[in-house]
Amino acid sequence: ISSLLRKLKQQAREQMDQRRPNLVKALNQMGDFYMELKWDFHSWVPLISRILPSDVCKIHKSGCSIRLDTTLVDFSDMRWERGDISFIFRGENAPKDSLTALDNECRCYQHVRHEETELEIEDEVDILMSSDILAAQMSTKGISFTKAQSGWIFREDRRETVAGVYDSDLYTINGLTLEQRKRREHLSRDDLQKNKALMESLTKGGQAQNTEQNGGEIFRRASLQPPPTTSITWEEYIAADTGQYPNLGRELVYKESSKHFKATVAMSKDFPLSIDMLLNVLEVIAPFKHFSKLREFVTLKLPSGFPVKIDIPILPTVSAKITFQKFEFRDDISPDLFTIPEDYKEDAMR
Repeated sequence: ISSLLRKLKQQAREQMDQRRPNLVKALNQMGDFYMELKWDFHSWVPLISRILPSDVCKIHKSGCSIRLDTTLVDFSDMRWERGDISFIFRGENAPKDSLTALDNECRCYQHVRHEETELEIEDEVDILMSSDILAAQMSTKGISFTKAQSGWIFREDRRETVAGVYDSDLYTINGLTLEQRKRREHLSRDDLQKNKALMESLTKGGQAQNTEQNGGEIFRRASLQPPPTTSITWEEYIAADTGQYPNLGRELVYKESSKHFKATVAMSKDFPLSIDMLLNVLEVIAPFKHFSKLREFVTLKLPSGFPVKIDIPILPTVSAKITFQKFEFRDDISPDLFTIPEDYKEDAMR
């Protein structure tokens, strides 16, 4: 499993390195800009709303360099921590030096490593082997947009001025379906109990207890017993009908589920950035298959304008809202924003 994980990460790095020249080219062709992106989670349940995070990300772009400033340092165990963090991407640098994280309160920085250490690989394998195998995707086959309306007797289309600047038409997104597939035959009884206890703790707003360490010593997950020996021959397996291959390992513990929900989007023709400009950057970042679906979705189904605000439910009582609240093309962005201040010290252990 460790070898497979290393190979997967190596392939991901190689694919990103192959796309890198096109990404740098797309960034250089786009005008320099400053943007503020606000995102927050909200709920109609008061106690839940108090612990949900929010943030305003400030983004500067100059040439093939991007800087993102955020105040949300950490969000885990249903608790969140404020700070002053910046991420700088410099497209002209070598991959190992292209992404840097700055802690502006501690005045230190760290280059985001291009490769993982053996300890990090082992930690990730432990997490994978003690968690459900989960595959999820958002199906847009039956998606449709209808103009949101207000009024009891005389109905009229709803409009909104987002961030006090962008006049927008509000649309309801119908037919969104989240499809999930889950497997857990690799989990032991202890794994299932720990995962259940963790979810109950997080649901109640508690803090998860770390049961994997004792006096600084890390306990690794024990290997599972080998699956029962099968009597199926290789010839029988190859000759099986498509989709009906005999099981060679443990008996599958498999579950499929789907969830249907609605969302709301505000589309504005006043926003300076166009969808096409955004797609040109995403085209060299996203996998080709996924991007082709995205471009087809935008071309055929998305109403005219730019989605300046999206409100989408993620849990029965919690919704996520993303707002493009400010965007300006600028030609006066200082190059100092993309350099590490001289008084900052490197801290590789953070």
